Amino acid sequence: MHNLLNALFDLRHYKKFAVALKQFEEFSKSVVAHSNDNNHIQTFVYLNTARINHHFMVGTFREGLKLVPQIEEKLEEYALYLDRHRVLVFYYKIASLYFGSGDYETCIDYVQKIINWKVDLRNDLQCYARLLHLMAHYELGNYELIEYLARSVYRFMSKMETLTVVEEEMFRFIRNRFNTASKGLQKEFTDLLNRIKGLEKNRFETRAFAYLDVISWLESKVYHKPMDKIVQEKYLQSKRRA
Repeated sequence: MHNLLNALFDLRHYKKFAVALKQFEEFSKSVVAHSNDNNHIQTFVYLNTARINHHFMVGTFREGLKLVPQIEEKLEEYALYLDRHRVLVFYYKIASLYFGSGDYETCIDYVQKIINWKVDLRNDLQCYARLLHLMAHYELGNYELIEYLARSVYRFMSKMETLTVVEEEMFRFIRNRFNTASKGLQKEFTDLLNRIKGLEKNRFETRAFAYLDVISWLESKVYHKPMDKIVQEKYLQSKRRA
């Protein structure tokens, strides 16, 4: 079920995802889900990952923040049983909820938990954490930090063994455009959006969009709308087409 939910999330199959999530919610109440510690903890991890992903899909970031206290409580309770990477993935997803809801300062707080973790982690998580960190500071108008933060993202992207087309475009954008002149990036945002918009449904680009809905963020910049409104509009359009 976890793999199915991830696949449906990557492909933005809203209706099928909602059905699968409901089935998983029911399973989480079953005897099997709580028959031993491993099942109990795995159910917590996979179910809450799916719940957060659902909020990402439909643009209800603020609603998703209601999950955070319970998730943090369980992360502490299960600390001995969860590997650090799983915990930091939750921090990244929580940071993304705050970013989507417009609370960039709290987003930065969570992202820094990942950035400050000194043990080696997967480069993709470190890279996207730094990219989200950069974007949050941009939203806060901390332009004096942008060049330094862009170099950090650039450094981690250069370590990734393979880059998708979207990641290559983002890599070039950060290297060539995201600098101290960041206040005047409207044209650059539009150009980047035009280059990657057509890749939104490409199954080979799922890693980039699973970590960060960069297209919706770019659209929020280009069309001067909050990011959550952009995502909600896409969701409503998909319902009308269904």
